[in-house]
Amino acid sequence: MTAGAPSPGAEAAAVVEAVLADLPRHRGVVVDSPPGAGKSTLVVRAAGHIAATGEPLMIIAQTNEQVDDLIVRLADEHPDLSIGRLSASDYAVPQRIVGRAAIGTKLPDLGDPAVVVATADKWAWAGGRTWPWAIVDEAYQMRSDKLLRIAGLFERALFVGDPGQLDPFSIVDGDRWAGLSWDPLQSAVAVLLRHNPDLPVHRLPVSWRLPASAAPVVSEAFYPFTGFKAGTGHGERRLSLGVGGMRTAYDRALEEAAASGWALYELPNRHTVRTDAEAVQAVAVLAARLLQRAPVALSERGEHQVTAERIAVGAAHRDQVAAIQAAGLPEGITVDTANRLQGREYDVTIVLHPLSGRRDATAFHLESGRLCVLTSRHRHACVVVARAGIPELLDAHPSAEAVQLNVPVKFPDGWEANQAVLSHLSKHRVEAAPLR
Repeated sequence: MTAGAPSPGAEAAAVVEAVLADLPRHRGVVVDSPPGAGKSTLVVRAAGHIAATGEPLMIIAQTNEQVDDLIVRLADEHPDLSIGRLSASDYAVPQRIVGRAAIGTKLPDLGDPAVVVATADKWAWAGGRTWPWAIVDEAYQMRSDKLLRIAGLFERALFVGDPGQLDPFSIVDGDRWAGLSWDPLQSAVAVLLRHNPDLPVHRLPVSWRLPASAAPVVSEAFYPFTGFKAGTGHGERRLSLGVGGMRTAYDRALEEAAASGWALYELPNRHTVRTDAEAVQAVAVLAARLLQRAPVALSERGEHQVTAERIAVGAAHRDQVAAIQAAGLPEGITVDTANRLQGREYDVTIVLHPLSGRRDATAFHLESGRLCVLTSRHRHACVVVARAGIPELLDAHPSAEAVQLNVPVKFPDGWEANQAVLSHLSKHRVEAAPLR
């Protein structure tokens, strides 16, 4: 840190104070948050700040898991705050929120809590009253048509989300609406700002999740115009392997990741089916071998053993996830797609690169948000498994998306983001042992 420069904590605190100060001055406030920048912490703090004024608040999340996570955080940080949870009739109440919130399918069932939390889909059917305040969590994941359905429920709102993550999901082809200012498949924030360009936009400047080895890589590849820094410095986090290795390629990849924060376990160049058996086996063996080597993480939170629950495996497709799960992965390790890993945090992640073994580079596999999610879930290290030849594949399929009138150019470009990440990973390459 430069002498005289504010600490990362002071920088982040200044932005949060500016956000809270802007809330009563504007109809809407937008906060962009890079991975692990304290988005949920801001939502919880803003909820307490608004509740302290005596005005009721609605909170909108995108999934039931996000709703339940927010309820736990709200109850922990504001134990005197009354919380309601709107849910569907078939909602199974998880043990972690039992006793922390009133739960019901309709607003009258909840009594009159200070804060009511529900998914956007549930709020669309709530109706019955207008709220002075709303907080929209993961606002960049929310489609604009969902915002339109509930916009009449509140007067002022705080929109918090990560602009570098995956775009809102839809199975509908949206070309017919492309260029329209109300395109329903755009994110809620994109449409909000196109119609209200005067709304203030704040940016959280620090990632508390990503280590100093990862924050610059992710920032330059996926947040080229806003950027962010790590909340910790080099050497403040360490990952050690308690059990010695056997000089295999798997062990060398894990040792490289422990030492530098990154490793690329590179298989021979080959075109394969999506559920590439060799790549799937490599992912599973790396995860199992990691646990066998008894990793220990040291950080500002202290020292702890890295157990299976603190390890995640990510892939682009559900059939790849199923293949990895069937490969004998140790129990307790999370295996999921980028869409479902979004917003979650682990000590170590192992990633099957979306372009590994492919003959082409489709828009789905080039989407920058997908690779951003996969490479930004870790606090200590990320191991990427991929076949050689991806840079050549990218060169053979240059970015050539159709340019449509009135559609803002999306940054970062997926082609460029992939090249940037691969350029960094090339410094940490470990070639797979040849098959015998």
